[in-house]
Amino acid sequence: MTSWIAIPLASLTVLSTLLGGAFALRLGNRIHTLIALSGGIVVAVALFDVLPEAIDSVGDSRRVVTLVGAGFLAFFLAQRLLVLHHRDEAEEARAHARVGALGAAGLSAHSFLDGLAIGLAFGLGSATGLLVFMAVVAHDFADGLNTVSFVLRQGDDRRRARHWLYVDAVAPLLGAIVGTLLDASEHTLGHLLAVYAGVFLYLGASDLLPEAHAHPSWQRVALTVFGFCGTFGVAWAATH
Repeated sequence: MTSWIAIPLASLTVLSTLLGGAFALRLGNRIHTLIALSGGIVVAVALFDVLPEAIDSVGDSRRVVTLVGAGFLAFFLAQRLLVLHHRDEAEEARAHARVGALGAAGLSAHSFLDGLAIGLAFGLGSATGLLVFMAVVAHDFADGLNTVSFVLRQGDDRRRARHWLYVDAVAPLLGAIVGTLLDASEHTLGHLLAVYAGVFLYLGASDLLPEAHAHPSWQRVALTVFGFCGTFGVAWAATH
């Protein structure tokens, strides 16, 4: 099996992402309950999928932790700069829309790296490529859901949400194409993954997980736990 098989397989991640986004759009006013599920998934992806890959690739846990912290702090500062420079209500609304777009862009970048990982993994071997593909397609549904959730949470702009959903859906396919063409260093990819682990920890902790505690709802708590444990199960199965 050649590395080019990564491209048609990555097209399945496009469908998975679109399904996740369509599910989020259909829920409408119940999106806040869905965000509780997203919070568990995003944090678990960072802890059990992205971070271990970064540590294995870089080979220096202290450097990886530093990069995680840098990603966390960089996204915090980006969000604060977007919001704090706007004081009146109309401008604050536009600022929050930018934050939603920034979060969606971060998820799309992560999806691109997912596709890149698929392409590079098939270059290493068929078994490794299939394992990475299964892990990616399993949580790309959540990526589509999370992309829509971030945008709707900031401005309830369904048109903007669809736009970023399409970007996020195509990103892993583009990443797979690039991955089949490049002989990228695993060490370099590990550094990028470490930074994005920090970004997703911030997104989950600041925007998503608080929804699980905003109202006295055991349903939201249960969904957060389910998303967290379910993602852990997928990550564990992909490495055993």
